[in-house]
Amino acid sequence: MIEKKYYKTKDYVKVKFSIATEAKKVELLGLNNEWKKSVIMSKKKDGTFSAEVNLPKDSRHEFKYLVDKKTWIQDAEAEAEAINVFGTANSIVTV
Repeated sequence: MIEKKYYKTKDYVKVKFSIATEAKKVELLGLNNEWKKSVIMSKKKDGTFSAEVNLPKDSRHEFKYLVDKKTWIQDAEAEAEAINVFGTANSIVTV
């Protein structure tokens, strides 16, 4: 799930990414084209993982989740998807 919080006086949007998956660790990659620098997601008591990221207004970002350092998954509730150079799809968020 993706939740966006817009601010009238800020030039960024606070975006909360959440995913429910069986895992020990989930990382968020790709935002701002940072495929080598991950955002470590926090595991909640209910077993879901979440992370909040500030993204520039009027921007589009491709991303994926990396589960336990081995499995790439998309966000089922993302706004769109784009095929990447590996022939798989990345999720897209627009703010």
